Amino acid sequence: MPRREHNKFVKRNQVLELKIEDYAFGGKGIARIHSDEGSFVVFVPNTLPGQLVKAQIKKTSKKYAEAKLIDVLQASPDEVEVPFQDIPGAPYIQLPIELQHQYKKESTLSLFKRIGKVENIDDLFDEFISSPNVFHYRNKMEYGFSAIGYDRVNKTDKDEFTLGFKRRGVWWMGDNLEKDSGLFDKEFEDNLKNIRKYCFDTGLQPWHGPRKEGFFRYFVVRKSYKTNELLFNLVTTSYDLPKFNLQKFAEFLVSLFGDRVAGLLHTINDEIGDRTIATSGSINLIYGKDKIVEELLGLNFEISMKSFFQTNPKSAEKLYSKVVDYVLEDKTKVDNTVVMDLFCGTGTIGQIVASKSKNAKIVGVDIVASAIEDAKKNAKRNKIEGLKFYAADVGKFLTHHPEYQNKIKTIILDPARAGIVPKTLQKIINLNADRMVYVSCNPATQARDTELLAQAGYQIKKMSLVDQFPHTSHIETVVLFEKC
Repeated sequence: MPRREHNKFVKRNQVLELKIEDYAFGGKGIARIHSDEGSFVVFVPNTLPGQLVKAQIKKTSKKYAEAKLIDVLQASPDEVEVPFQDIPGAPYIQLPIELQHQYKKESTLSLFKRIGKVENIDDLFDEFISSPNVFHYRNKMEYGFSAIGYDRVNKTDKDEFTLGFKRRGVWWMGDNLEKDSGLFDKEFEDNLKNIRKYCFDTGLQPWHGPRKEGFFRYFVVRKSYKTNELLFNLVTTSYDLPKFNLQKFAEFLVSLFGDRVAGLLHTINDEIGDRTIATSGSINLIYGKDKIVEELLGLNFEISMKSFFQTNPKSAEKLYSKVVDYVLEDKTKVDNTVVMDLFCGTGTIGQIVASKSKNAKIVGVDIVASAIEDAKKNAKRNKIEGLKFYAADVGKFLTHHPEYQNKIKTIILDPARAGIVPKTLQKIINLNADRMVYVSCNPATQARDTELLAQAGYQIKKMSLVDQFPHTSHIETVVLFEKC
């Protein structure tokens, strides 16, 4: 059995105070431990240059270690005060947005140099597109109930009825949201404490993670920016359900938000796993309607509680506009041709391309059947012709449809965070398209795929970054590849 390498700088589970000196892709702060034997790097997620932090070592190797953030002991000189409650979903909300953009751009371009082997990526950079709404940009939030709360003064856990967000890295501990987080609807979040009090006054118990018991589990809210309506989903167990009056709860929500309440759904989730909507169990409409309508670039989309839809719709319009600009840059590769829209989700990009082109046929493929159903309905609602949607694995679809080989000039790619499986990417390459517009929510996997595309003769012509999620480390990339 090989001997485990002994690390002379740090030990696993060791708690250290570290000064963050630099920033790496994905929101990882870089700290360095200096000694007579040299310098050793420790990566600490969700930290910023200039911060002094307390962190616990989780993984070690010869060259570096990865740690979990426990607490920020001293703020960075770059941080500013904001009037919002801090939450795990916005670790950089105190960093001015211009600096957030700078860190995101520099760290993403360095990925393409290092992983994608694109030395001249700075010359190919097109633009950084900021979110139109820096605050209150999200259209969906999930708030969790917990029987174990967080004492912010003593920085420890306590028995308490909580409704808010889980503490970062502590799956069983909730943290009450007392006011606006700066990410979602201000009026709603300022009222969350009143919803918590209503639920507390029923005498029914919130979910106790370690014991896997309780009644209240989640409160999920969707918002339409088009209509300003709110669609609610209360998730509970079936235990003690007869003691809770769902109609009265709906009336209480209407008393708080008036005609903004589109509807209330109730989901039963008796599974012990930490998921909002169970694979088994029921979802019932209690009040109002079960869908809201959102608009993107003049097209209407009907959204249910389970539908996938862009979380930041105003920024999504910017993202889709950039994708369509790249697709339509050479209309001879679109008009009167078939355009492949792979990993198409609800088909938004394909619909926009079809509506702006001449006689283009769009073939959309996605493995999620419910997303394809939504795509078909949305295309019908928007009266857009020339679209075909298939619920299928992209790799298998391309294997079973060889008729598209050498017939496609433009391919749109928008895969999940894991990127494209190499076998599937090879099948996409075999279509022999003139160009590809590749959208990614994870530039690390896109940079990896860039190397394989380059070996097949596809070079980056230009790339843009779109800030879909301010105050987080996430960034969306749009890259135009052309065959040499």
